[in-house]
Amino acid sequence: SRFAEELVIWSSAQFRFVTLSDRFSTGSSIMPQKKNPDAAELIRAKVGRIFGANVALMMVMKGLPLAYAKDMQEDKEQVFDAADNLMLALAAMEGMVKDMSANVDNLAAAAGSGFSTATDLADWLVRAVNMPFRTAHHVTGTLVAMAEAKGCDLADLSIEDMKSVHDEITDDVYSVLTVENSVRSRMSYGGTAPAQVLVQIQRWKDVL
Repeated sequence: SRFAEELVIWSSAQFRFVTLSDRFSTGSSIMPQKKNPDAAELIRAKVGRIFGANVALMMVMKGLPLAYAKDMQEDKEQVFDAADNLMLALAAMEGMVKDMSANVDNLAAAAGSGFSTATDLADWLVRAVNMPFRTAHHVTGTLVAMAEAKGCDLADLSIEDMKSVHDEITDDVYSVLTVENSVRSRMSYGGTAPAQVLVQIQRWKDVL
């Protein structure tokens, strides 16, 4: 459900992170330029229906008396309906993901926006300059404010700009200010480093 909702948002004109194929979309009946992510919307709603069946089933079984009666015949309708809709949703999701394309440039631009590597900068100040995190947080905030005033990103600040805030900052700081290096640096279990992502992919393939 959450992934389906994300695809609805990511495929919108405001984000354009992914493009869904025409097989799983339809044109708007009123807006010629709009493509509706029908499959993603229906999958999100189907999950609500499946969860609803679970609640209905629990209510059927609630307060069941000791002796068997015809109460439990009502569970079949919920179970069969939930199973049918689950298989339908899984098939639709599989086809939609296989056919969709990622808009890499838009994704990269979004990943680097909003000073997303500011935390990496603060962590670098702690490691490289032996600075208390509270101080590193303040220094980073000052540099972000400077970049905002100049209308640039942190990586576009000159080393002179950096040193004007704290004179122990060196050229090495630029190595942590790229999105790519930020992603690669998360090497703990479940982290975003490519090696860790591959581990999780294989883990879930084994589970499935």
